[in-house]
Amino acid sequence: MFKKLFIIMLAVTSYALANGVAIVNGSTPQYLELINSHVQVSIENQVAITTATQTFANRLGGNTTFKYAFPLNEQASAISLRWQIHNNWYTASFSATPQDTSVTGGEGEEPAASLKNYLGATPLYFDISEVLGNDSLVTIELTYVEFLPYEFGVVDYTYPNDYQLIQSAAIDTQNFNLVINSDRNIDSLKLIDIDGATISNDGNTATMELQMLGSIADQNYNVQYSLALDELGLFGLSTFLADSLVPDSGSRGFFTFVAEPDPSESTSIINKVFTLIIDRSGSMGGTKIIQARNAASFIVEHLNEGDKFNIVDFSGDISSLQSTHVDYNTVNEGVALTYISNLVAGGMTNISGAFSEAIPQFSAASDTTANIIIFFTDGQATSGITSTSGILSHVRDLVNTSETNMMIFTFGIGSYANEQLLNQLATEHSGLAEFLGDNELEEKITNFYLLIQNPVLLNTQMSFSPDIVSDAYPSPLPNLYIGQQMIVAGRYSSADLLTINLSGDAFGQPITYSYDLNLADSSIEKYQFLPKIWAKKKIEHLMIEYYSYGESSTEALEIKEEIVLLSLQFGVITPFTSFSEDRPTTGIEEFDEAMNESIATTFTLLGNYPNPFNPSTTIKFNVANEATGLMRINIYSVSGKLVRVLFINVTGAGNYEVFWNGMDMNGKSVPSGTYIYILDINNTLLSGKMILLK
Repeated sequence: MFKKLFIIMLAVTSYALANGVAIVNGSTPQYLELINSHVQVSIENQVAITTATQTFANRLGGNTTFKYAFPLNEQASAISLRWQIHNNWYTASFSATPQDTSVTGGEGEEPAASLKNYLGATPLYFDISEVLGNDSLVTIELTYVEFLPYEFGVVDYTYPNDYQLIQSAAIDTQNFNLVINSDRNIDSLKLIDIDGATISNDGNTATMELQMLGSIADQNYNVQYSLALDELGLFGLSTFLADSLVPDSGSRGFFTFVAEPDPSESTSIINKVFTLIIDRSGSMGGTKIIQARNAASFIVEHLNEGDKFNIVDFSGDISSLQSTHVDYNTVNEGVALTYISNLVAGGMTNISGAFSEAIPQFSAASDTTANIIIFFTDGQATSGITSTSGILSHVRDLVNTSETNMMIFTFGIGSYANEQLLNQLATEHSGLAEFLGDNELEEKITNFYLLIQNPVLLNTQMSFSPDIVSDAYPSPLPNLYIGQQMIVAGRYSSADLLTINLSGDAFGQPITYSYDLNLADSSIEKYQFLPKIWAKKKIEHLMIEYYSYGESSTEALEIKEEIVLLSLQFGVITPFTSFSEDRPTTGIEEFDEAMNESIATTFTLLGNYPNPFNPSTTIKFNVANEATGLMRINIYSVSGKLVRVLFINVTGAGNYEVFWNGMDMNGKSVPSGTYIYILDINNTLLSGKMILLK
């Protein structure tokens, strides 16, 4: 029988936080001056959509070009970007090429340290080719979506507004507006460390408004709100799109739910077999090793009677407090605390060696205990097995040899932690991954230990009735602990009362929680972000699969193609895609060079004429083979609103034309502006831009 092995790897990544920056030269460094910042946040049951609008001025004494960069949180996904320059608005599209991350003035130059710290680990980059004249302005609007972190009823939202690493001058106007809609009662709402915000809260809707004039941007917007702890259960959102709005061939319905079962019926305490793996390599020097020692001491001091534990520490070499796990008691606690206090940082980083020492020790553990490894690390492997795929394979082999079910919880320390490794270890083994700043280690790890002391569901499974749900993620499901939530996104084929069963084990006993969710039967305007949430969840799932293969393998390339197509269809940035300036915002674009050639030989978009137009125009395209079928043309405003749907029957090779009279679906004339059209035939998607001038 397989035993349960929980591996909690604690690794930590810091995110420098600030507004977007307009980079003229990142090595000098030289930037445009930020003069206005407006942030609008809409939160629906912990899904936050942030629109950041910033105005920059060129006060450098001459014409210039620049690159926009934004310190995007790893958990957030950018969904739209547009900019205004020379009194014209332009909208970025999604491109099947990775981001261009160069920000320096010449080859071989490095970005300034302050800029690197400012942008953090996962910034967004976008090139703007227009030349900005001296004393001219540019306004950039970025929108991104994220699911907010939650612990024990407390939700945190952070907007990066600390701009001191980039600019010491005051900003003319700073506005921050936030609206929260929650099915669960909002007990409190506060803005941390900044005074002057106007706050209202009626229980299910809360607002926050803040305006600062002529002030230095020296504080992030850290918002914290608490939800009623007596309202645990399942809260769901759903929308059922019209056929014309579904960007792929999948089901029309999209849902996301948050589940937090009430654990009150489970009163026993599960016995644990615990190993702490502590990284003491050279990069852990200074405050990090001090915090690691403090966190490890806290965990040892809070083990329960009946637990067993051990300590493994590593740099290039591996050491162990004991050769196997020992009973938790006051004598062994004292020995462990002394051992921890003598740990000193120095040397290389042998992650595979640490696992080689720790995992086999669990071969003697009972399958009735929770077998846990906590792993503190802050860097890349530099000795032993050093490749990500090699370490992952090594851990799998160790687990199989030990006949243990492994649950991995990963935490990375600092900006050099191997995020791919830590994320994949957690996902493959039903765990959690978290990345922390250099000074967050002690607080985050001690809080996390308090969470895992009492599991609600282990080996979690999920089923739906009736059978109308497809593509539900994450898969496999994580375990549930007191004070944490499970977030699931999926698709459904028809509106119905959906019964969701969450089952698993807690304290050695089988437990099932059942919930009902009424699925929407029509498109819900305020939930139009749900397809993007679903696409993000599926992409995360596919990225785990991608990294399990060699990057040049057939399997990895096929998965990459699927990820890119999802990104372009649903408008979610991935490691393989980016915003592009040269096409309109459609969310659709040819997704690799081979596919482009294939499309070009079959269908060719000939544009529309006239363009600009008033009041009507004709969209033209060519079919180069004997393709047949009904083609749909969706026309959107630049804000993404569907304006009109046109159809034409394709009967083989030749040129085709589709006439648009400038009317919307209600027969009303549309206003002047830029419009996007997407042609869809036989699952081939082409897009173009047209301008109506009245």
